[in-house]
Formats: sequence, structure tokens, C-alpha cells
Amino acid sequence: MFEEKKAAWLEKAESCRPALHTETVRPVSGMPQKALRENDSIVLDFGNHFVGKLTLRLRSKGSHPDAPAWLQFKFCENSRELNETLEGYRGWISRGWVQQEQVHVDVLPAMLSLPRRYAFRYVRIDVLALSSKYSLVIEDAFAETTTSADDSRVESLPGEEWEKAIDRTALRTLRSCMQDVFEDGPKRDRRLWLGDLRLQALANSVTYRSFGLVKRCLYLFACAADSEGRIPACLFTEPQVEGDDTYMFDYSLFFIPTLLQYAQATGDRETAEDLLPLALHQLTLAEKQFDPATQLIQDSDRMGWCFVDWKLGLNKQCCAQAIWIYCAQAALRLREDPALAALIEARKAAMLAHWYDRERHLFVSGRDRQISHASQIWAILAGVVTGEEACACLDAAAACPDALGMVTPYMMHHYVEALCLSGRREAARQVIRDYWGAMVRSGADTFWELFNPADPNESPYGSPIVNSYCHAWSCTPTWFLRSGVLEKNA
Repeated sequence: MFEEKKAAWLEKAESCRPALHTETVRPVSGMPQKALRENDSIVLDFGNHFVGKLTLRLRSKGSHPDAPAWLQFKFCENSRELNETLEGYRGWISRGWVQQEQVHVDVLPAMLSLPRRYAFRYVRIDVLALSSKYSLVIEDAFAETTTSADDSRVESLPGEEWEKAIDRTALRTLRSCMQDVFEDGPKRDRRLWLGDLRLQALANSVTYRSFGLVKRCLYLFACAADSEGRIPACLFTEPQVEGDDTYMFDYSLFFIPTLLQYAQATGDRETAEDLLPLALHQLTLAEKQFDPATQLIQDSDRMGWCFVDWKLGLNKQCCAQAIWIYCAQAALRLREDPALAALIEARKAAMLAHWYDRERHLFVSGRDRQISHASQIWAILAGVVTGEEACACLDAAAACPDALGMVTPYMMHHYVEALCLSGRREAARQVIRDYWGAMVRSGADTFWELFNPADPNESPYGSPIVNSYCHAWSCTPTWFLRSGVLEKNA
């Protein structure tokens, strides 16, 4: 299905491949003032978050080197990573993502250029071994950095200093993730995820306005659809475009509002019409997961069937239905369909009839009728409840000690958006100041994949050593601060 279109879609994606802007940067501190001996360590601080490749100019001091210099490099996005080690790591994703290398330098002097691209502010260099006959001199260190973001297109944000600080950090996050595609994280996973793309495209629309990159990513996802027309949750671009074998209910559907956002921002109806059949097909595929008798989505215990948030134990049935409604409404804005409009209303009514506790003003989810902030937020974003009733849901969740909370900036984005939709824009502004501001106050140059103020070491992977400290879905404060949605008359 759609196979006959993929060659043309790939050609369109490649025509939008961005030029990468390069910059040579050097450390602002940490360059050694003396020759290094075995077991010495230094930390180079490049002053901000960058994505690129490192080069060192090395020479020896003393007798002619009679053994290789054995060096270890550790690239850190955040200073907290400097002292983390792999010892004892038992996480469920590969430790191959840890930015740590060991290199033998056989001949000195040498220009040592590490071949991999890294995401970093700090570089720790440990001298693991030298001969006793010589010491090592680092004469120069620099990185060739890359981004497809054009900084000249972004104006400074007026306002209070805390807003400017958060906006700068959000921009740096987006900038580092803008490479050949909108990467979800330049440290990890370094590929294109649909959930991240939707939020990156929002932030991009009021900052870098690199709409060609959004168009490229939409067409790449179209090329990556499987034989049934399912759009994967993420895709690889090397050595060729290939969809991952991960499919998520919510991420596939998010292709629809991402396409709508692009069409609204650019007026490019040709691209919207070209990709609309594939977008609408995601709704068709989703139908098999609904019970036609109740119009409720069927629950699942399969990990990853629907993402929503990294919160362990979160039941996603209620959120999934609301996300379907949200995406179906986006489809209606792309093309009128009376039958779809009627189905949306039926599924809103089903949510209210089966999952809404009117006395407590709370949506529940799953057979255990779990209460979570996520269920209330997505019910509001889908328009299942509005106005005072939406506010009551948010208040009830905040007052419920058993309500499952949120752990990612991704989910916090939706919380802020729900506050805005409910008319609580000042509260939304305060959440940005408290949550993203807390990362800034803790020294973040870019916003993190996961941030739990109560547990800064929390990780969904079993160890924070594989956490991403520059992550695409965290960049949206710049959209809130620049788009006007926080204003009283929005």
C-alpha cells in the first residue's frame, strides 16, 4: 500500500535536505598548563552544548615515546555525567550509547581526530597509560560542530530574565537536535521520532522557521510506512531510509496533526494533499483497536503500544482514546468528513459515559479505574471536557493523592497546553517557570529527556548514564513564550 508513491516521496524528501552550518569551537577552560603524566585527568569545558567532532593536536615531552599514549575520552552534555561510570550498569538499552572512547596514539606528534560525532559541553580526558620516559602535551583542542539551524533567523525574546533564560535553553535544545533531520536527541537516539517531530515543528514555527526540514521529515515518514501503510514510531536515515519495527498507537496518529501544523504554518496545500491519504489511513488502521459496541479503545498490557509518558505503571487506555479524538479532529480540519465528525462525538460521549466520574470530576482508565494527570490532560486536549469542567478535572487530579504524576517534559508540555485551553494561562506560565526553570537553575544548557524534581537521578532505562540531556520533546517553552498562547487574549 502506497508503495508506488514512495520513490517520488523520497525524491521530495531529499530535495529538502538541509545544509549543515559548521563552526569551529574551542574550550573556554580546562586546557592543561603542563604536560600530562599517566593517571592524569583533565576536563575541557566548551562553554555551551554542541554537536560535532573533536580534534586534538598532541606532542610528547621528554625522551622519544617508546610506547603508545593510551587515552580515554568521555563526552558529557551535563556536568553530572562527568563522574558516572558504566560499572554495574544493568539497564535495558545498550550501553553503546554512552559517549566514552579509548584510543591508542602510536606516533607523536599527532593530530588526533575522533571519527564519531558527539553531543557535549564537557570532555573529560584520562591518561590511562604512558611510558615513564615521556609526558603528553595537548597543544590545541577544537571541535567542528554542526547544526542545520540558522541562528540569524531568530530574534531575541523580550520579557523577564527568567523567560529569556528558559527560551535560550529551549532554543539550544532545538538547535542541537536540528541536523539532517529533526533528531530526538543528538546523544541518543540520534534518529527521527514522530512524537518529538510534532513538538519540534511547533517550536521551529516560531523560531528557526526551517519548514523545509519539517517537510523532509514528513516525507521520510511516508517513505518508511510498512506494507500495510502503518507509519512507524521512528525511522533511520542511514545507510538508507528505513522504518523501525516499533509501532505506537499515538505516534502513528500524530502524523495527522503534524501535517496539519505544517500546512497551517506554510500554506503548502500541495504537500498536505499529497500526504493526506496516508495520514487518514492511520485512522483506518486504528479502527481495529476499538470495540464497535461501546466505541471504547481496547486496553493493552503490551509495553509501548501507546507511549503518552515514561511514567511507570501508567494505564494508557483513556489517553489513547483522547489522542484518537485529538488526531481525528485534526483530520477534519484537513478534509471535511461528516461520518468522521459523528464518530468523534460518539467516542467523546463514550468516554464521558464509561470513564468520567462526574462527582469527583476525574477521568479513570483501565479495569482498575486508575486516576492519572495524563488522563485528565488528554481529555481536555481532545475537547471531551472544556471550560470550568476542564479546570475542575485539573484541580481534582492535583488534590488526589493517588493520581499518577508526570515525569517527562513531553507530558509537561501537554499539561501546560491543557492549562492554556482551560483559560489558566498564568498557571501555565508558572509551570514553565517552575519546571523548565528548575533545569536551568541546576545548570542545564539544554533541556533533558526526563526530569523529576523529586528525583533528579530517575531514569526509565535503569541508569541515568544513558539519559539524554538534550532532548527534542523538551524544547517547547520557546513555543509557549513566543506564540502568544500564554497571553490573556489568546
